[in-house]
Amino acid sequence: MSDLVPGGNLALPEGALAIEVAGPFDLSALVTGEDGKVGGDGDFVFYNQPTAPGVRLRTGALAVDRQRLRPGASRITVVLSPADPHTPLGRLPAPAMTVTGPGGRLLARFSPPPSSRETVLLLAEVYRRGTGWKLRALGQGYADGLAGVARDFGVDVAEDRADEPREDTSVPGAARDFTVLVNALRAKEGVAPVAAEPRLVTAAGLHAAGMARQGRLDAEGPEGLSVFQRVTACGYSYLSIAEHLVSGPRAPAEFADYCTSDARARGPLVSAAYSDVGVAHATDPRTGTTFWTAVWARPLTADGLASTTAEVLALTNAERASAGLPPLSPDTRLSAAAQAHSTDMAVRDFYSHTSPEGREPWDRAAAAGCPHRAIGENIACGQRSPSEVVEGWMNSPGHRANILKPDFTHLGIGFAGGGRAGTYWTQLFGGAG
Repeated sequence: MSDLVPGGNLALPEGALAIEVAGPFDLSALVTGEDGKVGGDGDFVFYNQPTAPGVRLRTGALAVDRQRLRPGASRITVVLSPADPHTPLGRLPAPAMTVTGPGGRLLARFSPPPSSRETVLLLAEVYRRGTGWKLRALGQGYADGLAGVARDFGVDVAEDRADEPREDTSVPGAARDFTVLVNALRAKEGVAPVAAEPRLVTAAGLHAAGMARQGRLDAEGPEGLSVFQRVTACGYSYLSIAEHLVSGPRAPAEFADYCTSDARARGPLVSAAYSDVGVAHATDPRTGTTFWTAVWARPLTADGLASTTAEVLALTNAERASAGLPPLSPDTRLSAAAQAHSTDMAVRDFYSHTSPEGREPWDRAAAAGCPHRAIGENIACGQRSPSEVVEGWMNSPGHRANILKPDFTHLGIGFAGGGRAGTYWTQLFGGAG
């Protein structure tokens, strides 16, 4: 695998390629000959024209089959633009491109230099050199939008009239259709509607495309990223999350029918815990099987995090009261250390009381300025609510012992979303010892 810099190139193996960029971005491609110009408007692959011979656009990814390119094609230029056309690239997270080959093998990564006022980026090109093909990283910015790039490559671009309505292209049609169906169901249940969120749509599309490449349902894509890691990589921080991973349905209505097929699958559709949704699908060309991913979430806010940790404290103290013990008091220093550990586990994708550098719970408590001589820690991952995580701790003898330890007098709580498991919880206890 190669980490490329602008101008760097790499010889490519034979076989199909997948070019992906996670985040609130759109990918496009221009298929050209030796003269650097398209053969016609059909050589411009973008959201309103997602296929050309040998090139197919999926959410967040381009599939390239060089054997099926039109005669005379010798170059595919990959173009990156914001999913929201009114947002400059400089205001978005730094994009990171990955290129995978046959079998999902990671061939290259490229992170272009930061943009400022550019609205479009020529990201990379796949080009013929002699009898072989190579990949070159570009990172060249454009200030006049996708239409300007297309014109420079010879595409006949019709200008939009200001008085004509424009489709919201930041959310693909399947996601909008699915959201309409879901909100009709939520209205019947008296639940507030969800909104189709572009970053969640992008994350769902990347995960669906990964499942299609693998030809199976899987919580992780071919490069080992979970759907939760996709969500956070797209710039969406969440307080609560749920997902549907399904194969088979051919249309949004069929997928919605599946999601209402039993009580457990139906839960996220009618839950007030979620305010946003992203849904996308991808088809395995070998079998024709369609893979769907739906992601349900509520964004992380300071008030939401405070409410979640307060609920964990209240449930913990209810368990202590049932055992005849006094309540634990909240401690801001313990909370800071607990929150930092939950965030660290999510960001660095590990799950342990010991950090990769060897720091233990008492080290973290001391670094936060905690005066307590007795320190204990509970951690958990994957639970989706305060009640679920406290119940899990109480069902585990070691964690239960910490919650019911008479010597502990104070508690700090941390929560973070992301990582392989989706949620990471920490309780850091303190006492006189």
